[in-house]
Amino acid sequence: MPELPEVEVTRRGIAELLTGATITDVVVRNGSLRYPVPAGLSGWLRGQVAVRFGRRAKYLLVETAAGTLIVHLGMTGTLRVLPADTPLRLHDHVDIVFGAQVLRYHDPRRFGAMLWLPAGDDHPLLGGLGVEPLTGDFDGEYLYRASRGRRTPIKLFIMDAAVVVGVGNIYASESLFRARINPKTPAGRLSRERCTRLAGEIKATLTDALAAGGSTLRDFVASDGSRGYFQQQYFAYGREGEACRVCGREIRRLVMGQRSTFYCPSCQR
Repeated sequence: MPELPEVEVTRRGIAELLTGATITDVVVRNGSLRYPVPAGLSGWLRGQVAVRFGRRAKYLLVETAAGTLIVHLGMTGTLRVLPADTPLRLHDHVDIVFGAQVLRYHDPRRFGAMLWLPAGDDHPLLGGLGVEPLTGDFDGEYLYRASRGRRTPIKLFIMDAAVVVGVGNIYASESLFRARINPKTPAGRLSRERCTRLAGEIKATLTDALAAGGSTLRDFVASDGSRGYFQQQYFAYGREGEACRVCGREIRRLVMGQRSTFYCPSCQR
């Protein structure tokens, strides 16, 4: 599933090309996504100017005067800016048309979403979200205060979108390795010093992933079709049975919250 770096890479690419452009049409070929594409989407968006392409957690936001298109890429979704005459592929479900260009949504598994938020309204998917990890609101002191009294394993805690958004499975494993913290450690047992180190490593890991164009494990491509390469820098994720890059001990895997977790039993205490 695309995580925060992949969504942000997509947002930046689209924003560079389409900010200020006018939406001339919306073509929905298959609206049966995770939530049905609203029947009125074409009418609401046609003629609107895309004034800003934003992001909240893993949601892409196409902001217009009339309202905001909320896009979630699900597990296999991609958004690409293409010439309007680009031949269709199987699973090209929605086109947001900008004259000679289209923003094309492709999603083999159809677990993504395209939803409409009228101007001035709130949407339940965006309510209750925690802080953004790459802002000044997220730091060691915030993490320390939020984790007091919590017995939840720290990996699951930092993946909780009500605490901090966008730290998915891959980047949680990598951040905990960099911070030398065992993923099973109860969140409330971390000292202020360790919380500060972990918050810093979450920021650094996400920043490094952004610089590398995100991670391409299977389906992800950026808005221009390029593939990320952060997976080449992994210390832990997906490396079960391989030697730790730091100490040489074997990387282990365990299941937490129904997700695979990778860690080094020597480096992470």
